[in-house]
Amino acid sequence: MSASAVKPSTSTLRVVEWDELPDSVRQIPEDYNPVADGILMAHQADWLRIQAQIKLCEKGRRTGITFAEALDSVITAASRKSAGGMDCFYIGDTKEKGLEFIGYCAKFSRVMAEAQASGVSQIEEFLFEDQDTDGNTRQINAYRIRYASGFKIVALSSNPANLRGLQGKVVIDEAAFHRDVSAVLDAATALLIWGGRIVIISTHNGKGNPFNQMANDIRDNRYGDSAVVYRATFDDAVTNGLYERVCFMSGKEATPEGKEAWYKKIRNAYGPRKAQMREELDAIPRDGNGVCIPGVWIDEAMQPGREVLRLALDDDFALQAVYRREAYVDAWIEQQLLPLITTLNSGLRHYLGMDYARHRDFSIICPMSVDQDRHRDVPFVVEMHKVPTRQQQQVLFYILRRLPQFVGAALDATGSGETLAEDTADEFGHNRIHQVKISRTWYGLWMPKFVQLFEDGAVTMPQDDSLHQDIRAIEQVDGIPMIVKARSQDLKDPDLYRHGDFAGAGALANFATLEVGSGPVSVKSRRPRQGRRITQGYA
Repeated sequence: MSASAVKPSTSTLRVVEWDELPDSVRQIPEDYNPVADGILMAHQADWLRIQAQIKLCEKGRRTGITFAEALDSVITAASRKSAGGMDCFYIGDTKEKGLEFIGYCAKFSRVMAEAQASGVSQIEEFLFEDQDTDGNTRQINAYRIRYASGFKIVALSSNPANLRGLQGKVVIDEAAFHRDVSAVLDAATALLIWGGRIVIISTHNGKGNPFNQMANDIRDNRYGDSAVVYRATFDDAVTNGLYERVCFMSGKEATPEGKEAWYKKIRNAYGPRKAQMREELDAIPRDGNGVCIPGVWIDEAMQPGREVLRLALDDDFALQAVYRREAYVDAWIEQQLLPLITTLNSGLRHYLGMDYARHRDFSIICPMSVDQDRHRDVPFVVEMHKVPTRQQQQVLFYILRRLPQFVGAALDATGSGETLAEDTADEFGHNRIHQVKISRTWYGLWMPKFVQLFEDGAVTMPQDDSLHQDIRAIEQVDGIPMIVKARSQDLKDPDLYRHGDFAGAGALANFATLEVGSGPVSVKSRRPRQGRRITQGYA
């Protein structure tokens, strides 16, 4: 045996008692037969049918893939070598996962072989001697079930230093969350030399994680025909009977009403963390790897007495005559907007940020005042959905002409927002209206300054669930705080979806407070056209 081999000890420390196993194992009914028809859900059966040297599963949480893999391990270890039998090793990301897996195997063995008296399903705890490439050794706590075939199932409590010493089938569970994902995946491929099998199972942990990269490489056929990717989402499991099996395990009656409530409870448990929900339930990896602004900071910034106005129209509105559209919006401005503007503090300098959208997302106008302590206050917010550009301009110009001590604004000039941004600069002065091409570089320079306002308690804003959700949409993507692409349901109108819209407008407003001149300017008359200024990744 080479100096870098892994040497499993043969001495048993003790036998693990049944009541030491996790509840998820002990709650399996005594008459549960995993090989009976209809016991496995369709996606579990499909997963077990895959015969490949490398099989990788992108899964939603609690979809039962690891459960099914425990059954396959029992069948594999209990089979003779001529029937494809081999040792099976389970490597989880925690000790508890290993004990749960070996518990499933023991339960299945007991039921399938009806061999409780023979000790087939007995779980032994022992020390697994691990030796790295430098010859250093350590002992890993491990659990084992031995079979009359001569093979065994071993669940390790932590990652071995050298997977190359393991021969047989190796199951790497929650691979995306292992300490050194790349090293684990690289070492596992060496097992194929001696005819082993590699099973890699995990929920996602970001697009940049090596687990996601390996899944993409397999799809691109970079591993040839020996590797297969399978996806099992939470919705797949629900469709295939997950709720009914949860009820069966807990002894409850399954009802359509109960299923709907249970499903909504699981989804709603993620709150505004929609990207994380899609990653953990729908197997869609996140662009980012962490929420930038904790909810408690946002709660502290939200103050009552500040309004969020909404102007939501339908597609037919744009087909009406221009004068009718203008009259409608004028009436809305007089009823909704004017009363708010008259209450603004005339002693403070005011700025504005606008994140433009025409159809799918929300256009957000975010005024922002700054006091002597440099504290930012958002006195109100205007949200517009499916509002024609001409009427968005009508609302925007009205606000800009009436903001007390107006200093300047920053407008999203990306894509279709460029026309409105340019027209606004023509109207109010290119030195006061920044036309911002939002880019990764711009996010890297300016979004951290917006995030810092919440950390320092230097901003106040309207108390509104949808705005809270938008701020939580700011995530770290390769070290840069930015708004990720995933959309979430609007909390004021469940039929509409958001894209962190207010976060973009707020960041633009804060950019204006830092970049536009400090003195107020009159905006009542049209200014002569000046040289066009576009801020792109401002440097």
